[in-house]
Amino acid sequence: MEENQSRQPEWVTRGKSIQQLIKELQSFESCELEVRISIDGGRSHKPISLVGKKDGRCVLFNFEEN
Repeated sequence: MEENQSRQPEWVTRGKSIQQLIKELQSFESCELEVRISIDGGRSHKPISLVGKKDGRCVLFNFEEN
């Protein structure tokens, strides 16, 4: 395991279940907020185009062209 990964808390790499994600989203005041995804700590983000199932996991997809 890389040194950087060993210092990260488990919740960073473990991810969330659909149930945990729904509970967290329900805590927002507005359900009309746009949902976006970032893989660089929020420096950039893209809209979620589709939610699907792949290899037994729930996957958030973005189909924008770069």
